[in-house]
Amino acid sequence: MPDRVLAARSDLIALSHSIHAEPELAFEEHRSAAKLVEFLRGRGFDVRTGIAGLPTAFEARYGSGELVVGILAEYDALPEIGHACGHNIIAASAVGAGLALAPIADELGITVRIIGTPAEETGGGKIVMLERGVFDDVAVALMVHPGPFDIVGATSLALADLAITFGGREAHASAAPEFGRNAADAVIVAQVALALLRQQLSPGQQLHGIVSDGGTAPNIIPARAEMLYYLRARTAESLDELSVRAEACFAAGALATGCTHDVRTVSPPYTELRPDPWLVDVFREEVVDLGRVPLPVELESTRPLGSTDMGNVTHVLPGIHPVIGLDSRGAVTHQPEFAAAAVSESADVAVVDGAIALARTVIRAALDTDHRTRLLEGVERR
Repeated sequence: MPDRVLAARSDLIALSHSIHAEPELAFEEHRSAAKLVEFLRGRGFDVRTGIAGLPTAFEARYGSGELVVGILAEYDALPEIGHACGHNIIAASAVGAGLALAPIADELGITVRIIGTPAEETGGGKIVMLERGVFDDVAVALMVHPGPFDIVGATSLALADLAITFGGREAHASAAPEFGRNAADAVIVAQVALALLRQQLSPGQQLHGIVSDGGTAPNIIPARAEMLYYLRARTAESLDELSVRAEACFAAGALATGCTHDVRTVSPPYTELRPDPWLVDVFREEVVDLGRVPLPVELESTRPLGSTDMGNVTHVLPGIHPVIGLDSRGAVTHQPEFAAAAVSESADVAVVDGAIALARTVIRAALDTDHRTRLLEGVERR
């Protein structure tokens, strides 16, 4: 099986580099999705595009076994810094795992589904696809994500993605300020309240954001201002608690300045990752067999990976979202230096190792009678 990945190594690396060279934002990944679709169709996969009503989502099938295996590809990038989260590696690894499994799919009694999932960075593409039935027949979902080191039982935080708009009244900032209501001041009051709230946050709770609109000219009192904020917590329940407290801070900004405010959900809420313990153990054995040294189990929960819509998938069906390490020379994800590292020689090794480890994990799940039954029964219960 590794031979099939190694035989396609140059093509997989070229695919990774090609996606990296043309970064695209959430729900706009038309070129990236097209590259993946063309690659898979050319290798005999039955491909459907635009699934779940999302133009840049797709699925590629091979085999007809009763155990349906979802291998997830991400390919969206970040504003200005491109593939600083290495989604080009995720996509190429998913394709590589699919290529390894396709020739033996019927022998294993599996259906391989490579599922192209747009808009992970913002937008929650997987959540939309869950709600629209894309995962209904999937028994197990797997993917790998690059990072500075290997983390097998990776965890993440629940996330609320919010836009807070304040409404005031324009006036001449010098000649008639008393007739204005300053929406930008409402932002300042809200941010001060949020900063003070940090002292009393529960462990694992986080909040951070930017001012996306602060006015148009210094001599016009801003009638509109906007903040984009992320709230995070270890669990969805803790996130609910944080959301109530943050909302009070937003309201304080409006109240203090005589403005209105509106809170809009930008993306569906992301839930925390719940990796399947057995799959985690199997994947760990496979990456160790490849010569990798993952983070010790006792330290995994101390390094949450931000947030991912894969968390929502793992609340519905068994799945894993391990980190495949690359040499980023000290850079971390969402830094320009990590974007550069995502097409390095070390990143290319991560593409191949990730594909092999995913495929081997699927094979072991298909051949283990007890866990195969467990996965199939999970689909029936859903």
